[in-house]
Amino acid sequence: MAKKEDELFAFLAGLDIEVSTRRHAPLFTVADSQALRGEIAGGHTKNLFLKDKKDNFFLVTVDEEAEVDLKQIHHLIGASSRVSFGKPEKLMELLGVVPGAVTVFGLINDSEKQVKVVLDAPLMENSVINAHPLTNEATTSIASDDLVRFIEATGHEPVILKVSA
Repeated sequence: MAKKEDELFAFLAGLDIEVSTRRHAPLFTVADSQALRGEIAGGHTKNLFLKDKKDNFFLVTVDEEAEVDLKQIHHLIGASSRVSFGKPEKLMELLGVVPGAVTVFGLINDSEKQVKVVLDAPLMENSVINAHPLTNEATTSIASDDLVRFIEATGHEPVILKVSA
């Protein structure tokens, strides 16, 4: 059973990671979330749930404004072939979220460590990163160093790499 928002916050508290969360109407796209700019400081994320032909899964987290060349990214992230978007069923199975709520915090649900996480280097230059806390009805702000600590605590090894154009 996928963990929910309250379990995520308890996990973060157990790591002594402070976050702040702001509730809002459901956001499904980057364009939706940009209406909140100025109200929530820091880097805002766009998350790509990708798979290659060998069913290797990747979560690529970039700045909301970043452009990613999906025809070339496989060379950068270690995929065995060109990538495509993962199916919603796999997204729910592995990260416990639905399309529109894809988030780096979903790694808390990947207990089998089937998803490789890639954080875009320019995004990580922000001192604060914003992401959905397993629901697209809120945005959680976390220090970038604490985000890395969270990812490592889930048993994933974050790869920080420039993947955006």
